[in-house]
Amino acid sequence: MGKKKKSNSFLVQGTILAVASILAKIIGMIYRIPLTNILGDEGNSYYSTANEIYTILLMVSSFSLPLAVSKLVSERLHLGQKKNAYKVFKCSLKFAVIAGGIVSVLTFLLAGVISKDIMKTEMASYGLRVLAPAVFIFAIAGVFRGFYQGHGSMVPTAVSQVIEQIVNAVVSVAAAGILFNYGASIVKEKGNSLENSSLPPALGAAGGTLGTVVSVAVALIFLMVIFSSYQRNFKKQMRQDPTKRLEPDALIYKAILMTIIPVVLSTVIYNIITVLDQGIFNAVLSGQGYTEKQYTIIWGVYVGKFRVLMNVPLALASCLAPSVVPSLTKAMVDHDFKDASIKVRNTIRYTMVITIPCAVGMAALATPIMKLLFNDGRALTTGIMQTGALMIVLFALSTLTTGILQGLNQLRAPLIHAAIALVLHIFVLMLLLTKASLNIYSVVYANIFFAFVICILNALSIKKHLHYRQELKKTFLIPLLSSAVMGLIVFGVQWVFNKFLGNAVSTIIAILIGVIVYCVCLIKLKGIREREILELPKGRLMVAILKKCRIL
Repeated sequence: MGKKKKSNSFLVQGTILAVASILAKIIGMIYRIPLTNILGDEGNSYYSTANEIYTILLMVSSFSLPLAVSKLVSERLHLGQKKNAYKVFKCSLKFAVIAGGIVSVLTFLLAGVISKDIMKTEMASYGLRVLAPAVFIFAIAGVFRGFYQGHGSMVPTAVSQVIEQIVNAVVSVAAAGILFNYGASIVKEKGNSLENSSLPPALGAAGGTLGTVVSVAVALIFLMVIFSSYQRNFKKQMRQDPTKRLEPDALIYKAILMTIIPVVLSTVIYNIITVLDQGIFNAVLSGQGYTEKQYTIIWGVYVGKFRVLMNVPLALASCLAPSVVPSLTKAMVDHDFKDASIKVRNTIRYTMVITIPCAVGMAALATPIMKLLFNDGRALTTGIMQTGALMIVLFALSTLTTGILQGLNQLRAPLIHAAIALVLHIFVLMLLLTKASLNIYSVVYANIFFAFVICILNALSIKKHLHYRQELKKTFLIPLLSSAVMGLIVFGVQWVFNKFLGNAVSTIIAILIGVIVYCVCLIKLKGIREREILELPKGRLMVAILKKCRIL
């Protein structure tokens, strides 16, 4: 029992990080509502464009650092080499300062060129320049997070993410409102020309990005404060470390680079897709006679509304992936393939049990959710949500399986898979945009195809290296059946209650009933058992409640 508990500890830590991340995403989604209302679809497009470029730059400079540091620290701790683990941390910190600093400076200097010539959205340069310092700060924060994760603790990362989002929410909305009004005053003074009309949303977008900079800085301060107590305890452990031969700095830097490079490349390919999609979408629609303002607004709906909501359930996969890496790394060091298989099976199943109902629920309640959050019930807005629901499941699974392969020391495989999927994705996107003329739906379908290809290739690779096959009934079939029942019920409940309670109340009631229905169906169909619930955080409390309600 002790071994099993230890074996599933990564799920507990992953759950802690997932809960915090989902909470952070919910906060992020909530503050995006007033932010979207302030900026409008045009300003939201500028804001999203700046953030997408920022995300790509993070991928290049520092986004992979938490995973790399976590993996390298975990390996050395497992071998009892605490001094070398600490040396990995120090070398990684130097690397982050240099890499993050260079990319940050280049971002600021080249913001205009990137926004105008590459993204064809010149006014996004305001927001991108504001974001430039965040690249440097995030790189350093990433090293601290990786160090904690390498120790098997996701709590510092989890808490820092929540703090980060709270600060981001307050500063972003306040700064966006102030700068938008400032831009409006300039327009009033100088006249509402075509060029000046985009100034308020552009400056508002810059205000929104200011929240990111401030929040990342606050998160870093928190991580550094926590590190002071961590460091005292860890230095005591190092004094007891019998390791006499310390790894040379050059060897550690090599290990960092060898870990980072394939992860960076695969992550960049994985995340650059949105930037490429926007560039291709804007270029094709421009050729089809759409004005910049028209295709900017359409894109703003896609990234500012649908993608924002989509990121909430995706937070689970984004958290479980890094939490499973140290655990899988230890299993592979010990050549314990059985334990590795159990971890992979449980992680994938856990993710599907949560993301499948989220996707079905968002599709079933697309119109009322969009009306509730964004006061937007247009056919375009809800149509994107319904069509793109499958993206949630496929992107979650592709993200998670990529992390699993990295934990199995198969760093090149995700890179190759992402590259293949990207090439096919671009072909499909161009075909749908030019031949089928599906407008923004072309982007949605092409993204579904992209994630599907990665899922298939990753699954084949995991099977090859681990000689394991995912259980299907409890992982996919039961969650899907339970979600289908839930989807039908929540749709009917919302439709009935909306008649006399209004959209907001009826949607909330429908969501709450949906959660209950799904959980009951999942348990009754034996998609999850009592012992599995007990392994989760607060598992005993959940079992007690379920038994009292005679569900379990």
